[in-house]
Amino acid sequence: MKKLMVIFALLLSFMFVLSACGGKDEKEDQKTAVNTKDKKTTNNQDLLKTIQDDGKITIGTEGTYPPFTYHDTSGNLTGFDVDLANEVAKRLGVKAEYKETQWDAMFAGLDAKRFDMIANEVGIRPDRQAKYDFSDPYITSTGVLIVNTANTKVKKFEDIKGLNAAQSLTSNYATTAKKYGANIVGVEGFQQAVELLTQKRVDVTINDKLTYLDYKKQKPDAPIKIAATANDAATSGFMFRKNSDTLVAAVNKALKEMVDDGTYKKISEKWFGEDVLK
Repeated sequence: MKKLMVIFALLLSFMFVLSACGGKDEKEDQKTAVNTKDKKTTNNQDLLKTIQDDGKITIGTEGTYPPFTYHDTSGNLTGFDVDLANEVAKRLGVKAEYKETQWDAMFAGLDAKRFDMIANEVGIRPDRQAKYDFSDPYITSTGVLIVNTANTKVKKFEDIKGLNAAQSLTSNYATTAKKYGANIVGVEGFQQAVELLTQKRVDVTINDKLTYLDYKKQKPDAPIKIAATANDAATSGFMFRKNSDTLVAAVNKALKEMVDDGTYKKISEKWFGEDVLK
């Protein structure tokens, strides 16, 4: 009997130890979960605070895509998107710091947190919205099919099936070219696409009408022309990593203020001679 009582006492002690350990583990798990949640909130939701504490917002851009983002004759980075982004940064109370990279590397750069947002006429479309956050649209534009002036065969988008189209690989217009059956020749930007087109090394390129008009304004003798214009217009916005909620909200607020007080219209007319918001 005495032996049974000793065994019973040992069992009770063992159960108490297990219970205590389990309680400790549960508390540790809860603490870890809270810390993880806090870390996630800091990384994503407080990006605006981090930017304002640092006094700067880092912006990814090409710097080779006039009139949106390019270098003037003095070598200074300028353009429609640059002017807009500078004004947004000013209204956030921070300095805009640009990091230039090729179009196809910008998305990876944003993912890797090399910059806080992208300002480069990025089209807002569902597949990108699934992975990234966007600001409200700040420009509406139409795609055009551009050919060499000597080309008399291509008159509509359907005519490019089997032809070579010079496109930035991840752009909206590369998707359009593929849709119509063109063979994609990868380029770093519009300038290179036009060079290949004027040299007749490719057959076509699809790009933004405003970009084409600006290029022709700068180089009226360039042997290129518009063969067709897309029926649907596309919108573009600043792009951010997912869950950059407070930063996106602040940028949208700044954009709305710019529209309301006439600053947006002033910048738009400077580059295009008209309001290109809608």
